[in-house]
Amino acid sequence: MMSRILVVDDDPQIRDVVCFALGKAGMETCQAASGQSALDLLAGWRPQLVILDVGMPDMDGLETCRRIRRTSEVPILFLSARDDEIDRILGLEMGGDDYVTKPFSPRELVARIAAILRRGQRPAAQEPGHVLRQGGLVLDLDGHALSWDGSAVKVTILEFQLLQALIERPGQVLSRERLMQAAYGGGMQVSDRTIDSHVRNIRGKLAVVGCASAIETVHGLGFRLGPCRAPA
Repeated sequence: MMSRILVVDDDPQIRDVVCFALGKAGMETCQAASGQSALDLLAGWRPQLVILDVGMPDMDGLETCRRIRRTSEVPILFLSARDDEIDRILGLEMGGDDYVTKPFSPRELVARIAAILRRGQRPAAQEPGHVLRQGGLVLDLDGHALSWDGSAVKVTILEFQLLQALIERPGQVLSRERLMQAAYGGGMQVSDRTIDSHVRNIRGKLAVVGCASAIETVHGLGFRLGPCRAPA
């Protein structure tokens, strides 16, 4: 089955370039010229990934992302004409999985999308019901679900991947570079601040359900998973 990609940008030329590149890569695309149109399409068409322009009029990409995240954890890749670090961090903290600036290489864009989609695929040899545990934290690898002390926690595919890398190595400090490899795969370069933003997102989501210290920062080295003790 072809991957379905929703391309959201108010510039028809950008949409056409992106859709052409994705089509050559064997992906099915659907276009939306505004944030509201994207929200209207999202439920019915059910894409595997959304490409979302930040600088749209009326409802910009960040607000569109905020509304998508109310009901869906579909991967989101931001496109933006601005390369300010604060914009990148804000987009990732809003729930984006990746961020590409314009002008961009269509080949690189396709590679980044393929990497995100691979992260969401279940390993073929994985046994049903395979779970990883650390205290009250449970990652269901088969169902791609996270829970804390029995409460479900919604995370993006990338956030799940980061947690999986940490929980598979209990007590071990992972550098930002190691976490980049776990989350993005080889060949993808992202800044340290990008990893920090995703870690902040995970911490915030877990804090809401009562797990306030799941990921510990080891200054100058990286991150490790905390004890994640469930309440007695």
